[in-house]
Amino acid sequence: MDVKICGLRTPEAVEATAASGASHIGLNFFPPSPRSVTPEEAKELVRHVPEGVKVVALVVDADDALLDAIWTNVHPDIFQLHGKESPDRVREIKARYGVSVMKAIRVAEAEDARSAEAYDGIADVILFDAKPPKDKDKLPGGNGLIFDWVALQAYRGKTPWMLAGGLDASNVAEAIRVTGTKAVDTASGAEDAPGVKNPDKIRAFVNAALQAD
Repeated sequence: MDVKICGLRTPEAVEATAASGASHIGLNFFPPSPRSVTPEEAKELVRHVPEGVKVVALVVDADDALLDAIWTNVHPDIFQLHGKESPDRVREIKARYGVSVMKAIRVAEAEDARSAEAYDGIADVILFDAKPPKDKDKLPGGNGLIFDWVALQAYRGKTPWMLAGGLDASNVAEAIRVTGTKAVDTASGAEDAPGVKNPDKIRAFVNAALQAD
């Protein structure tokens, strides 16, 4: 079971995540988010990431200048594209940096899940997240919202996928049981407030996910 904690902003949160047994740490480079960091801030954070834990850089419709700055400072293992990036843009980013790309797909119903198939053979991983309501669409993810997991039954793609969207220690086992996912992701589910991670909640989430596997 892969477990990702996203939106880490302090060395303490990074260290707690790595110590918990999580496989991925997520750094958010989308300025409107309360979890965002700059490439320069992230450079210091990744010093606390031990070998074997993958660093994921979350961006939203980022231009090449931002991606270059992230690459120079962080050298992430994965770029997570959480905007409206096309399959061609995914290809372009993969070719430019030579790293894996995770494409986020916002889901409310079965048709949304099927849309991920356009990235088959292009993205390395699909991240299924909850589609935000229109009054919250300034933040494409991290809203603590759950979608109907049954919608994922419509997905027929061959690309591996990760589940996000309102997951926390209390519901992640059920999410794994219902969807059969082999990878889970949380941001708000490990926080006391937006952007403020709680080490105990990080550990509880990771433990719940690993025990459910």
